[in-house]
Amino acid sequence: MVIKLLAKGAEADLILDDDWNGRKVLIKRRGVKNYRHQDIDRELRKLRTFHEASILHRAKEAGVPTPLIYMVDPVNTEIVMEFVDGVKVRDLVSQISGEENRSLFKLIGRMAGNLHSAGIIHGDLTTSNMIKSHDRVVFIDFGLGEVSSESEKRGVDLNLMRRMLNSTHYEERELLQSAFDEGYRDTMGLEAEGVFQRVEEIKRRGRYIDKES
Repeated sequence: MVIKLLAKGAEADLILDDDWNGRKVLIKRRGVKNYRHQDIDRELRKLRTFHEASILHRAKEAGVPTPLIYMVDPVNTEIVMEFVDGVKVRDLVSQISGEENRSLFKLIGRMAGNLHSAGIIHGDLTTSNMIKSHDRVVFIDFGLGEVSSESEKRGVDLNLMRRMLNSTHYEERELLQSAFDEGYRDTMGLEAEGVFQRVEEIKRRGRYIDKES
């Protein structure tokens, strides 16, 4: 049996266990925050653990692949979930052809649209939180996710994706963004244009704040 710390985040640790009841799993554990009152900290971690598990379930119901949840442990504030074996989309973009990237990002755009149509905001919509596993793209890390149909929050989701494409995948960004937008329109229909307009407003506000500062 191998138990290995994969990542230590501000909110939670990610732990790999290759033999949890005969399965290879990822354990997301929210650790104690000593700067908070003990009782408040315990309740916050418990609520956030249940909330993330609920968002993962809702996303799956919306047709977006997410890791299977095997157990939610409110005492240890842990989610035990499927370990998704594959390649992060962030690392895959440079390894495949332009046409493959177009198909991939059109699919990703459709799934982002599925989330938003179901009233789900991912909260950290980047290629680091998508894993290509065989014939599916699995969305991961809904720790900042929430339930909302506000165009502002949808716009923030898409603005983050566009900023990430510009910084991480600059050479391919026009192709990737065009394909993503096409897929998003496929599932969001006429609502997509309103979200795209909100993205432009968010970008303008960001430029204004940068100039002021």
